[in-house]
Amino acid sequence: MPESLEAAAPSPSETRIEVVETCTRMAVHADRREWELLRDLFAEKVLLDYTSLGGGEPVQLTPQEIVDAWSATLGGYNATQHLVANHLVQVDGDRAVCTASFQATHRLATPHGAPLWTLGGDYRWELARTGGRWLINSVVMTATWGDGNKDLLAQAAG
Repeated sequence: MPESLEAAAPSPSETRIEVVETCTRMAVHADRREWELLRDLFAEKVLLDYTSLGGGEPVQLTPQEIVDAWSATLGGYNATQHLVANHLVQVDGDRAVCTASFQATHRLATPHGAPLWTLGGDYRWELARTGGRWLINSVVMTATWGDGNKDLLAQAAG
């Protein structure tokens, strides 16, 4: 029996995989409407910055407030698909920053206008390791292009 039963620290590769998976799960759980699983990815307070899309100011929300807002908006679409790729991860102890490119397609059947709205750009997540898990404490979405029917956003939220 080994003298120490302490778990070995994850390797840099394992840490990178854990960070990337946490960020990817944000997109997957939102698209699948898995709100409970989505909520569990966030720290107690999260800075959300989606100002590149509609202006305004970044907001600080609890995980439940995020889920309530996203379920009201994303849940109004027939389907969404958020693809994230090209992850780059920087780790400093129990803190990490992950950036990735994204393409998000939103579908809503509508009698007037195209049924699709697609956005592309970059995400930047800040995470902290808490209790052996990586939790998201900041999300910055920077939209750099869009195509299709942007009016779907208001229709889905309404």
